[in-house]
Amino acid sequence: MNKKLIYILMIPVFLLNMSCNEDEFLTEVNPNAITTEVFWETSDDFEKALNTVYGALQFPSVSGGNLSYEMVQGDLAGTENWYPQSPFGELNFTDATEHVQNKWNELYIGIFRANQVLHYIADADIEDEEKALVIGQARFLRAFFYFQLAHTYGGAVIHTALPVTDEDFEKPFESIDEVTTQVIVPDLEFAKANLEGISWTGDDLGRVSWGAATSLLGKVYLYDESWSEAAVQFKEVIDSQIYSLTASYMDNFTHENEFNSESIFEVSYSDVLKPGVNGNTIDDTPSETGSEATALNISMAQLNFGGYNTVLSSYYLHELMVYDEIDPSKTVNNGFTFSQRMYASIVPINGDGEYYGLPIGDKPGWAFGQSAYVKKFSNWYHLEIEDGNQRSGINFRHIRYADVLLMYAEAILNDQGNAAVAEAISYIDMIRDRAGVLTIQQYLNDNGNTFPAMHRSVQVHGAFDMVAPTADNLLTHIMLVERPIELCFEGHRWKDLVRWDIVSNQLTTLRADEVWRENNLATIQGQPPLMITERIRPDYAVSAGSYTASDNYFPIPTGEKQINAGLGL
Repeated sequence: MNKKLIYILMIPVFLLNMSCNEDEFLTEVNPNAITTEVFWETSDDFEKALNTVYGALQFPSVSGGNLSYEMVQGDLAGTENWYPQSPFGELNFTDATEHVQNKWNELYIGIFRANQVLHYIADADIEDEEKALVIGQARFLRAFFYFQLAHTYGGAVIHTALPVTDEDFEKPFESIDEVTTQVIVPDLEFAKANLEGISWTGDDLGRVSWGAATSLLGKVYLYDESWSEAAVQFKEVIDSQIYSLTASYMDNFTHENEFNSESIFEVSYSDVLKPGVNGNTIDDTPSETGSEATALNISMAQLNFGGYNTVLSSYYLHELMVYDEIDPSKTVNNGFTFSQRMYASIVPINGDGEYYGLPIGDKPGWAFGQSAYVKKFSNWYHLEIEDGNQRSGINFRHIRYADVLLMYAEAILNDQGNAAVAEAISYIDMIRDRAGVLTIQQYLNDNGNTFPAMHRSVQVHGAFDMVAPTADNLLTHIMLVERPIELCFEGHRWKDLVRWDIVSNQLTTLRADEVWRENNLATIQGQPPLMITERIRPDYAVSAGSYTASDNYFPIPTGEKQINAGLGL
């Protein structure tokens, strides 16, 4: 839905019906209150209810400002140890950590709202076609919430019906496989079948679509390493010709080009509606007025421009961006030293263009080991300073067409091996060509059928090794170069590292690079490619030494352990 008719507040009627003794109820009835007996009747009722399910997507831990806690996990970003995000970068969070509890709760609010719609619509007297459309959207959203739960916590407690008794809350924690089989895949298959041919326009922009259901289903199969099944889903999206890459990479990260040709699943925010409400405020109770804005911008923007620069580009990502080599023949690169992907994503001291309307470096910053700040999801391109109430209207894209192309390339390389190399390169190069950087095919043509292994630090190890275009080398490129550069800060990275089982290797490798920089600071200080000054930021000093497989997922929150006897804990 667009910003003219964004998500409505949760209606007071959406309250859990617990079984209690009749004597415990008040006998007086408020004649002005909406009740379940009169609410769940009309198409308009179900549209309002469905909008509250969409509204849960806006919660800070689902698509908003609190994603910063997860962005500092892994290899693309770090933070300073005085910020509350630091335990996530160090992998020192616990079951009592606030974000661990908040994300769980926010996702289950979304699931509960979806379950309400699905429960009451079953017997509603509305047209079957309209009913199927509402159910398809609700089941997609429930599947999305469960996908996030499963791959954040390593599983979930499955609730697909409204609880009636206390015992209905007491359910076991199920594995990723169980959640996927019991809920996610059936919900997405239903959504895919019932949203086919539906096109949303006007005030309905932002509703989920056939393309979103098919893309997420492909992603589910990809995470399950069901390569051929994943490839089938992604190829359907590609062959549908519904989606295309935007002409400009940056079109995906401003408030001006929303629901564009590349957008497959996008969450809407507005800094105009509900003025004054902090961007982290959510409508999780009937009395709460939620914000329609996001506060993610504050974690990205530099301190002197109204942010906290909580999320900082890692040296690894910064160097990947530096060597994202531009094609000088592309007009998009006229006047640029670095790639369009760097321009839209991070800002080093020697970067291109302006930052919040000023030449880069005009205000203090880029010191104390902070080599680059994050631009993506901040308002650097049109404001002089961020909103003081932590409000931004930049939408969050959970699925972009570029991601589908890369996931398809990954799926066919794993499924077909070297037989898929040429096809995979063609899809990777679509993305590189849009970004105005040298394509893999150009490298092959100019370097004796080899291309650079760009994931190793030139600063630490010297010139890139040149490698042959094999399936293994291209998969390494997708994992360690293309996805990091293209999709940084979009909520995918930690889950990617976990599913590939390369967390330990990445943390150990980057800690070794970090130590080299610490030992050579006097030589590299203020020098390209990273222009680091004063110190080396120790992003991996703790995590590289402490990581175990148990860190792959958040623990079950302490709040759930206290109320759910079904966990058996």
